[in-house]
Amino acid sequence: MKEDRDFLAKEPIGKLLLKLAVPTVAAQIINMLYNIVDRIYIGHIEGVGALALTGVGVCMPIIMIVTAFAALVGNGGAPRASIFMGKGEKDYAEKTLGNCFTLQIIISVILTAVLLIWNEKFLMAFGASENTITYAVNYMNIYAVGTIFVQLTLGMNAFITAQGFARTGMLSVLIGAVSNIILDPIFIFGLKLGVKGAALATIISQAFSCIWVLSFLLGKKTVLKIRKRNLGLQKSIILPSVALGLATFIMQASESVISVCFNSSLLKYGGDIAVGAMTILTSVMQFAMLPLQGLGQGAQPIISYNYGAKNVERVKGAFQLLLKVSLSYAFLLWLFIMVFPQGFAGMFTPDPTLLEFTKTALRIYTGCLFLFGIQMACQMTFTSLGKAGSSIIVAVMRKFVLLVPLIYIMPHVIRDKTMSVYMAEPIADFLAVTFTAILFFFQFRKCLSQIEGTK
Repeated sequence: MKEDRDFLAKEPIGKLLLKLAVPTVAAQIINMLYNIVDRIYIGHIEGVGALALTGVGVCMPIIMIVTAFAALVGNGGAPRASIFMGKGEKDYAEKTLGNCFTLQIIISVILTAVLLIWNEKFLMAFGASENTITYAVNYMNIYAVGTIFVQLTLGMNAFITAQGFARTGMLSVLIGAVSNIILDPIFIFGLKLGVKGAALATIISQAFSCIWVLSFLLGKKTVLKIRKRNLGLQKSIILPSVALGLATFIMQASESVISVCFNSSLLKYGGDIAVGAMTILTSVMQFAMLPLQGLGQGAQPIISYNYGAKNVERVKGAFQLLLKVSLSYAFLLWLFIMVFPQGFAGMFTPDPTLLEFTKTALRIYTGCLFLFGIQMACQMTFTSLGKAGSSIIVAVMRKFVLLVPLIYIMPHVIRDKTMSVYMAEPIADFLAVTFTAILFFFQFRKCLSQIEGTK
C-alpha cells in the first residue's frame, strides 16, 4: 500500500505542500462562495436588501452546525485514514471511509427532520426579529432539504484530499460553486424568488458536488473506495474517528454558539443594523478562516502519512512550512482589512448607513487577525497527528472559555456598548493564540520524541 501514496514520503516538502495546498485553499475559497455569493446578491435586492441580508445572516448559526457535523465525521476520519495508509494498512483506511459514509447519512436524516420541524424557533432564539424572521424562515426551509448533499460533499471530500487527490477535491467544490454563481441571479432576480431562490440555488449546487464526490469514491481512480462490506458501523473504527473530529466540530459548531451570543447582544445594544453588520463581519472572517483551513488540509496528508511512517524530519518540516505560510497570509489579509475596510463591507451592501457602521466594526473585530495563522497551523497539526485531546482543548479555550464570557463582559467595561461587543473577538484571539502556541510547543516535541523512540 505504501507505494500507492509514496510521493507523500519522498517529494520535497515545499513542492508537495504547494501541490496539495493550492487546490485545497482554492477549494475552501470556492466553498466560501456558496454563502458569500448568496449574501452579496441578497444584500442587493431592491428595497429590502438590508433586512433580507440580516434575516439570512441569522440562518448562519444553523448552517454552521450542519457543516460542523460534516467536519465531525470527515475531518476526524480522513486523517486517521491517512495515518493507516502511512502504516500500510489499507483495509483499516477503507473501513474508516465506509463507516464515516454511513454515519454521515444517519446524521443527515436526523438534521433534516430537526430543521424542518423546529427551524423557526431556532431562528427567533438566534437573533431574528419581527422584521427579519420571514426572510430567515424562507431561506432555512429550503436549505434544510439539501442537508444530505452538504454533509456528503464536505465530509466525503475530506477523504479525497486525505489521499493526496487535492485537485479532485478542489473540483468537487468548484462544480458546486460555479453552479451556485450561475443559478443565484436566475432564481433570485430572474424568477423573483428572493431569498428562497438563493437557498434553492445553493442546495441544487451542493447536489451536483455530491454526485461528483461519490462518483470518484466509488470509481476506479481512488485508492480508498466505498465498499459495501465496510458500511456497517464498528465501534473500534468510528469512535476514534469521531473523537478526532470533535475538535473541528467544536471549532465550527462553536461559531454557531458565538454567532447566537453576538446576535443577541448586538440586537440588544445596536438593533438590526448591528446584527446586519455582524453578518458582513463573519463573511469577511471567512476570507481568513477558510483559506487557513485549506492550507492545513493541504499539509494534513503530508503530516499524517509521515507521522504514521515515523519520518520525524518530514513531519517537522511540513509543520514549519505550514506555520510560515499561514502567518504570512493572515498578516497580509489583516493589513488589507485595516487599510480598505469599506472595500470589504461594500461587497455586501450598498446601504450607506450599514456601510459606515460596518467599516468601523470591521477594524475592531479583526484587530488580532494577523496572529491567527499560528492558531490554525497548530490546531490543524494537532488533528493531523491524531491528537484529539489537544485539538479539543485549544478549540474550547478560544470559543467557550474566552470569547463567550467576553461578549457579555465587555459592554460593562467600555462606554460604547455596541462596539465593545465586537471588541471581544480580538481580545479572545490574542489570549487563545498565546495559549495554543505554548501547548503546541510542548505537545509537538513529545509527539516527535515518541515516534523517534519507536523506530
